[in-house]
Amino acid sequence: MNIAWKEIKKNRTRFIILGSIVFLVSLLTFIISGLANGLSQDNAALIKDLPNGQFYLNESAQENYNASRIDRTIQSQLVNKQKDAVALSIQMGFVKEKNGGQQNVAFVTSTDSSLFKNVKSGELVLDSSLKEKGIKIGDTLTNNLYRDTFVVKSFVDQKKFSHAPVAFINIEDYKAMYRVEEMQFIFAPDANSTLEQDGLQSFSKKEFLKTIPSYSAEQTSLNMIVWFLVVISGMLFAIFFYMMNVQKMALYGILKAIGVKTSALFKMMWTQMLFITVIALAISVFISQLFNKIAPDGMPFHLTATTTIQLSFVFLIIGFIGSTLSGIQIKKVEPLHAIQQGDV
Repeated sequence: MNIAWKEIKKNRTRFIILGSIVFLVSLLTFIISGLANGLSQDNAALIKDLPNGQFYLNESAQENYNASRIDRTIQSQLVNKQKDAVALSIQMGFVKEKNGGQQNVAFVTSTDSSLFKNVKSGELVLDSSLKEKGIKIGDTLTNNLYRDTFVVKSFVDQKKFSHAPVAFINIEDYKAMYRVEEMQFIFAPDANSTLEQDGLQSFSKKEFLKTIPSYSAEQTSLNMIVWFLVVISGMLFAIFFYMMNVQKMALYGILKAIGVKTSALFKMMWTQMLFITVIALAISVFISQLFNKIAPDGMPFHLTATTTIQLSFVFLIIGFIGSTLSGIQIKKVEPLHAIQQGDV
């Protein structure tokens, strides 16, 4: 420990450079992870906020919720068989304001359930993000597919689907607008994959999210960037400590010659890695959490403490692996040979 600290003070510039790189890479990783989580919420908060359970789509829909239609007889059987099961439909559309403004929304309707807002005919319950567009409770809105007008009844928080605010609508109004009688899919809370129904295909919540057209591609791309940055950080640790070790072969030879064990040399390197990483991560965590609080409301940024802790833990593991791989050469050092390569 004492040797590790003395070396850090002696070569502080080198360690500051490594710490700065780790700080920048980890901060970028936190920011992108926050954007990925924010876009995930913006894309599918309506589904993600549901409890664990099973979604049932028509098998002929080929895993496309928009093409799914549930036969009413099968719907009745499944809803009666599964506790708290609910049939629902989602359709992208728009509402028009009196001043001519138009807002894209995701119309959502369902059978009676505590999981979704049930509204009366002619009423709408909207996501609160539409307040920023100037829409208020009591406002009258229209849609070209609806023969009458809608009245805004209330607002709900964080209900988005496919990057559009949700508009909860009465089931009869929905059927009249889209000229359909069947619902698109069924959700059964607390059900598992062993509960099957003829003619239907079941999905867990995670699997169902992948049926949303933009969700899978969006999240895969962003998560790939996050893990790519994590791998880069590991390579940086390995390269940095490898170069440091090459320059210190003579020192390691002398230390081994006077009886210092290889394990002690590894501990010295791990101590340096831990010191640099913890300081760099502490700064990047502080800045990323500060950004999480001051990010503009319109920016889909959501970085939880759990995600931050998990990524920090991953960085520590990657740092440990990277520095350990670079230190394999320490184990192979022969004291006499290393001393003959040059002076300390």
